Amino acid sequence: MKAITLRQPAGLDKLHLVDLPDPGQPRAGEIRVRVHASSLNFHDLGVVSGRMPSADGRIPMSDGAGVVEAVGEGVDEFAVGDSVVSTFFPTWLDGGPTLADFATVPGDGVDGYAREYVVRPAHWFTHAPRGYSHAEAATLTTAGLTAWRALVVDARLKAGDTVLVLGTGGVSIFALQFAKSMGATVIATSSSDEKLARAQALGADFTINYRRDTDWAAKVLEYTNGRGVDNVIEVGGPDTLGQSIQACRTGGHIALIGVLTGVAGPVPTVELMRRHQTLQGLIVGSRSHQRDMVRAIEATGIKPVIDRTFALEDIADAFAHQAAGKHFGKLCLSI
Repeated sequence: MKAITLRQPAGLDKLHLVDLPDPGQPRAGEIRVRVHASSLNFHDLGVVSGRMPSADGRIPMSDGAGVVEAVGEGVDEFAVGDSVVSTFFPTWLDGGPTLADFATVPGDGVDGYAREYVVRPAHWFTHAPRGYSHAEAATLTTAGLTAWRALVVDARLKAGDTVLVLGTGGVSIFALQFAKSMGATVIATSSSDEKLARAQALGADFTINYRRDTDWAAKVLEYTNGRGVDNVIEVGGPDTLGQSIQACRTGGHIALIGVLTGVAGPVPTVELMRRHQTLQGLIVGSRSHQRDMVRAIEATGIKPVIDRTFALEDIADAFAHQAAGKHFGKLCLSI
């Protein structure tokens, strides 16, 4: 089978298209999947660029979607021909989080989905939403589920809430779509007026160009009559967290899901305390969360926004495009 491997020391020039042995047939409890698509995430970029160390020869990509080709003994959740999508934490099936590393995450601690075939335990996958293409399904594993958990599981979003999404990457666009489908008001930020216009077309009620309005928290307060938003999708990290706290209402919820501006920095603790806010770090979610999300997608008809799709052999170009930050929504690989 065709696959991509990452040689060490890592870098985009160390991604190689290779021929690997076919993984064979599934054993008891396993399924064989023909992988048709993957999608790029900031986590994957960290692995292939070397910022997040991985094993020499690692097959990258955390997200994978495709078709079940065979099922092992005892598997009754899936049948041959089913469209499936991978899970980010294969061992986190239900309940609260228990993992604090990426040791079991495909494309990082174990081999991922930049390949044509995989044989894995059935619980490493869920059904894909009905009517989704493989590329659309592949966007759900990391970005879709992160947005879903941040808003629906952790913040318990309800109709009438206000949500601030920072930027127009995969997680932020999913958060915009989920929030609007549940009757929330959404404020979106970007440095690009073109991207803000696209966010508005997706339903964003208010938009802010943060290069022009550098005190964007003040604009949020203006749009919310001084109250602040109920929920913030915080993807920036240390350079944006202070303004996110200012933009969030007293008693509001801030989902810390990104480190685009760095991995460490000061936190205005007095403001956080004074405002009685919840600052919650999170990384994706469980298999149970993903199944709930898929049901919600089927009920609402939400479709992911895919900026561009690259061929598997063009994976380095795909990551270079991602690193340039010009995309809106998700970038995908066709396998």
